[in-house]
Amino acid sequence: MDWGLIGHEWAVKLLAEHVALSRERHAYLFTGPTGIGRRTLAIRFAQSINCQNPPVPGQPCRICSTCKRIEQMQHPDLIMVQAEHEGETLKIDQVRELQHTLSLAPYETRYRIALMLRFDEANSSAANAMLKTLEEPPEHVIVILTANSAENLLPTIASRCEVLRLRSLSMKETAYGLHTLRGVPDEDAERLAHISDGRPGYAIRLFEQPTLLGQRQRWLDELVQLIAYSRRERFASAKEIVDDKEGLRNKLQLWLTFWRDVLVCVSGERKSITNLDYSEKIQKLVAVTDLDQAKLYVNSVVRTIEYIDHNINSRLALEVLLIDLPKMDIAS
Repeated sequence: MDWGLIGHEWAVKLLAEHVALSRERHAYLFTGPTGIGRRTLAIRFAQSINCQNPPVPGQPCRICSTCKRIEQMQHPDLIMVQAEHEGETLKIDQVRELQHTLSLAPYETRYRIALMLRFDEANSSAANAMLKTLEEPPEHVIVILTANSAENLLPTIASRCEVLRLRSLSMKETAYGLHTLRGVPDEDAERLAHISDGRPGYAIRLFEQPTLLGQRQRWLDELVQLIAYSRRERFASAKEIVDDKEGLRNKLQLWLTFWRDVLVCVSGERKSITNLDYSEKIQKLVAVTDLDQAKLYVNSVVRTIEYIDHNINSRLALEVLLIDLPKMDIAS
């Protein structure tokens, strides 16, 4: 099956078989890091379910009126729900409005499809309300949730879904897909494959929005500067960092790739690092860092992201992280 995706062939094959054999589940959960392709996979799945003229069962044509409107998120039988901004909260009123819509018969297609993006941002009331729909789903409805991890959701929600765990792709596969499917020049494709850490959706955004590359450099330079700061200077910086709530999680995810590069180099793994343009600074840290320390730095960032996902005081979580980081001037 060719759904026009970069990677994730196993997921495409599984979902296409469900459609071809008319064995669609009432609920799916696509998990994986931001930019891995969860939303695109969900859109293609929705197209394959409701396509008017599939060339073969399970393969969306992507040119019929239904496929085009689903692609543009403008089909009346596709309902997308998400928090207004990344890092904010999906609320119970949004779920209740969705439930009302799902109680109605489809306008044009076999199924109404509810696409709930970043469902790990749902508050407890919204999650429990959605659980009722998953327990007693209408026959004409398919629900698709996306989240970073199934473990971030109520176990009762994950257990009622078919879970597909998407993983980062190899650099080679990502670069090849960027070049062949998106027309990205070879040199740029290879660079973006590394920077995105094998997340094709993120790589595509970087290519289409060059300003994001500048933002990435500013955030990494900020980390380099923080490493050189005293504890007092770090705490003073923490307030400014947490004020950008929408960007905070993305910034921490980027910092995580930096510390994972340090861990990879310290452990001696034969794996190319993500932030090739910061390799000199990474090597300076590697020279004075042992394996246990490298693991500590990675785990500290991971823990901070988890705290923020669970709405724990962001500034306090960030200050704890900054205490854990080493002090060293690696800028020069």
